[in-house]
Order: sequence, then C-alpha cells, then structure tokens
Amino acid sequence: MIEIVGDLWDHHQRGMVVAITTGGAVKKDGTCDMPRGCARQARERFSHLAWHLGQQIRMHGNHVFDLGNRIVSFPVENCPQEVPEFGLIEQSCRELVELADYKGWPQVIVPRPGCGGGGLAWSEVRVILERYFDDRFQLITNEEG
Repeated sequence: MIEIVGDLWDHHQRGMVVAITTGGAVKKDGTCDMPRGCARQARERFSHLAWHLGQQIRMHGNHVFDLGNRIVSFPVENCPQEVPEFGLIEQSCRELVELADYKGWPQVIVPRPGCGGGGLAWSEVRVILERYFDDRFQLITNEEG
C-alpha cells in the first residue's frame, strides 16, 4: 500500500479506479444515503450512483460493489449515525482486493476509510489496511502529514 496526498477526483479524471467510502443505509426512494465526504461528492458528480448503490445494497447487503465509471463502493458503516466499524472496514478490504484481482485493476485509489467524517484515527485504520493492500492500492488524503 502506498500513501499519497492529493485529490481523489483528479485521479479519477486521469482514468484511475477510485473507491468511495459508503454506508449501508437505503432511503425509502431506493437511493443509498450518501450524506458526506467522498460519497456525497460522488453522488453530486454522478446522478445515478445513489440509486444504483441503493439497489445493490437492497439485493446483496452492505458490500464492495463495482458501480461503473471506475467507481467502487467501500463500506465503512451501516448508517450515517454510526461510528465506522473496524470489522466492516476489514471486510471491505478483503472484498476490494478480490474485486481488483478479478478485474485486473493495476491501481485503485482509496481515501482513508472512516477517518474523515467518521472520526477514526488513521493510525488504527492503517494497521488493518496494511494486512490486505499491496502496492496497487494508494491511500489518498488531501492533508500533509
């Protein structure tokens, strides 16, 4: 795993696969609740995304999904009112590695899961990610240090 500083969406514009941290809450209209962080940014950029993710969650549960357009969900919580769960982050790591292997992706950009609006400490989350991610996975933050 490689740590980088930059903007997630700059990498997406350059053709790279990006993961967005998501929750598992689906609203009555069938859309996934994507209220903050990179999930909100993705919802605002791609109008179909919240509905597509909501349908995947309804059919298959809260998992990593290839959402098309080089965007992958990375669940960190079940609903926005919860604190992100280390167990769910670990599950998402395993699933993302399996998906990257299956798709043959040479590189995946991942924000620090659960560390922005979720409030988890990067030092604790980093230990989990290091168990699963190889150098195909770049962990991005927009802050130095």
